[in-house]
Amino acid sequence: MAQQGVLLDQDQFCCSVCLDLLKEPVTTGCGHSYCRSCIEGCWDQDDQRGIYSCPQCRQTFTPRPALRKNGMLAEVVEKLKKTGPQAAPPVLCYAGPGDVACDFCTGTRKQKSLMSCLVCLVSYCETHLQPHYDIPGLKKHTLVKATAQLQEKICSHHDKLMEVYCRTDQKCICVLCMDEHKGHDTLSVAAERTAKQVKLDQPVGESLINI
Repeated sequence: MAQQGVLLDQDQFCCSVCLDLLKEPVTTGCGHSYCRSCIEGCWDQDDQRGIYSCPQCRQTFTPRPALRKNGMLAEVVEKLKKTGPQAAPPVLCYAGPGDVACDFCTGTRKQKSLMSCLVCLVSYCETHLQPHYDIPGLKKHTLVKATAQLQEKICSHHDKLMEVYCRTDQKCICVLCMDEHKGHDTLSVAAERTAKQVKLDQPVGESLINI
């Protein structure tokens, strides 16, 4: 009976990055655990910024924290490997031509992104998107349909989403750029998108960042 209970709970001991049972598990300062190679791979990509974050809760760390092996988790995972058949792995939907690849997936093949976050400026597959539905702080973030080149939608001067459209200059700007466009004909990007779609007799519903 005890063995059956462990089998049912084995998904709790999977790495949220590679989606497999933890290998050499380490725990971050916020309490989440990952394979050592997975979290180090994520943080290697953050070396330029010098700010390191947890892939699940997005808590940041500076400087890069030292990782220590979680001995208890390592023992549990080793027992799980010996208890019998593993649960079937989740069905993966890999990104193909024209798809937006998940920024958090590691390895040569990445899963297809479902949504992009306008706060994190990152695109997520179904698995890595889940914290945005579960964690209170992340629930406040703005999610839109997965879009490529998300950084190009951000104002290079103020690092904010360009959600205002200036008809006078025919360009998208952020709210902090408004001082430079006083007296111009401005409206929200969403309103301008709708107006253009009406003119072209196109259905409304595309993401506001696709204008």
